[in-house]
Amino acid sequence: MWDPDDKETIFRVVLNHEEQYSIWPAHRELPAGWRAEGTEGTRPECLAHIDRVWTDMRPLSLRKAMDGN
Repeated sequence: MWDPDDKETIFRVVLNHEEQYSIWPAHRELPAGWRAEGTEGTRPECLAHIDRVWTDMRPLSLRKAMDGN
């Protein structure tokens, strides 16, 4: 079982088809529908990266619909 207080687990930032972000333990196989974004680090480092880059929380399909694409 995963311990959220574990400071040694390395995570990776992942994205789904709607360009929604999450983190996943780097040692585990990615779940279906998710791909690695390229950033790895501690949980706080990965979450800080997501805070910096995920500036529009709308799913990709909604962004496209609202932009008329």
